[in-house]
Amino acid sequence: MIQVNRKDSKESLENLLRRFNRKVQQSGVMYTVKQAQYFEKPVSKRERRQKAIVRRARKAVKLQKIKLGLK
Repeated sequence: MIQVNRKDSKESLENLLRRFNRKVQQSGVMYTVKQAQYFEKPVSKRERRQKAIVRRARKAVKLQKIKLGLK
C-alpha cells in the first residue's frame, strides 16, 4: 500500500496529491491493474490474429479484382 504523509502542517492538498500520484506511477501499480483488466487468453489472441490475416487476404483479393475491372 502506498502512503504519503504531509511534510508539514502547511503543505497543500494539491502538493500531497501530486506526490501520491507520482509514487503510484513510479511503483507500477496502475500498469499491473490495467494489464489485468484487459487480459486476453492466448487462445483468443491467436484467433484474433488469424482472423486479421484472413481479413487482409480477402481485402487484397477484392482490391485486385477492382484493379482488373472484374467487380
